[in-house]
Amino acid sequence: MNNKIYVIGHKSPDLDSVAAAITYANLKNKISNTENYVPAVAGEVNQVTKFILEKYGFEMPEILGTAKNKKIILVDHNEETQVVDGGNEAELVEILDHHKVNFSYSDPIEILVKPWGSSNSIIYKKYLENNIEISKKLAGLMLSAVLDDTVITKSPTCTEIDKIIIVELAGLAGVEDWKEYGMEMFKVKSSVADFSAEEIVKLDYKDFELGAGKFGIGQVETVDLSEFDGKEDDLIKGMKALQEKENYHSVVLLITDIINEGSRVLIVTNDQEKCEKALGEKIVNNKAYVKGLMSRKKQIVPPFTEIFSK
Repeated sequence: MNNKIYVIGHKSPDLDSVAAAITYANLKNKISNTENYVPAVAGEVNQVTKFILEKYGFEMPEILGTAKNKKIILVDHNEETQVVDGGNEAELVEILDHHKVNFSYSDPIEILVKPWGSSNSIIYKKYLENNIEISKKLAGLMLSAVLDDTVITKSPTCTEIDKIIIVELAGLAGVEDWKEYGMEMFKVKSSVADFSAEEIVKLDYKDFELGAGKFGIGQVETVDLSEFDGKEDDLIKGMKALQEKENYHSVVLLITDIINEGSRVLIVTNDQEKCEKALGEKIVNNKAYVKGLMSRKKQIVPPFTEIFSK
């Protein structure tokens, strides 16, 4: 048991982080011929993740309440604010990620970061490099994660490498039309009829420490923006309560229309003027619309980091 190493994604786990924990733990076990690497999650998973795990016959990874005194590998993140509770008292073994690096650690460790659209794109390449077989169900899980994180290739984070990998994984998974399959996934993902305002905000939510304080940025992707009509005022009310309760400088929610490629932005903030500058749009009654806005990682975090670090 002392040899157990948990492979774990970020808090508010999304499909890419959960799939990465599973696929990378499997790869590490195959390479080392052990069962020491164990996939884990840092909280409850979202509905599309549950759907995909069930579809391909994967067990739900263990929820790791605390990483204190445990060995961990971080996948799909490296920011301290996104690490599982107790992560600062864990032994960090390795990082595999596709986000900007905002990280420090006292010991030298292996770090692999590539500017690709999905952690599973990186992991897929590592399977190939190590000549490890990718089963049909494993390919289906990886394909689903890459399609989710690249928004079916529509996200500006999607690279030509990701597009090639999608085609290759679709072949291995027996998926004839990956675009149609991606749309089916997003219909599952964007169904929020039974969710409370707080649950919607936290579906895909990350904390960031910027110069001005703590920022919470969530994103919901939908094929039908009208599903959120009538919910926005409740969402803003919930965001205000979250801002006060957890001492956020700003709480931002992107409601991203993957069909028309733009986002409604809901925002509660201590500095509306700077937020407008970061968005490039006026905020009226805590709302704005930004045409072409698809990616939190590439189109929100960088301008907010630049403007609020001054």
